Amino acid sequence: QLQLVESGGGLVQPGGSLRLSCAASGFTLDYYAIGWFRQAPGKEREGVSCISSSGGSTKYDDSVKGRFTISRDNAKNTVYLQMNTLEPEDTAVYYCAATKISFYCSIYAPYDYWGQGTQVTVSS
Repeated sequence: QLQLVESGGGLVQPGGSLRLSCAASGFTLDYYAIGWFRQAPGKEREGVSCISSSGGSTKYDDSVKGRFTISRDNAKNTVYLQMNTLEPEDTAVYYCAATKISFYCSIYAPYDYWGQGTQVTVSS
């Protein structure tokens, strides 16, 4: 019963901020890389960001570089996605996922465990 649970989504105005959390239960995130993905209505799921097990390596899709920041607190078994300067195009369901490949990360690699998602809506 390995589980990932996202939280922190909601409705914000353009230019606003949200912080998403991904909490793990049933296993420790210490040796897993974590990725954030999103899927908007009618669009293909895309990788947003990822972070290695130690937090030493991070990746971002070009669409969010400079606006989003991924971080992790292994002591809390939680990964965060700080989203600033949000745009309507960021509206999507956001998912976190874990992969056993832990010494680096890639938003294009396969992931083993997935959360159920949290809705982010950016609208005026």
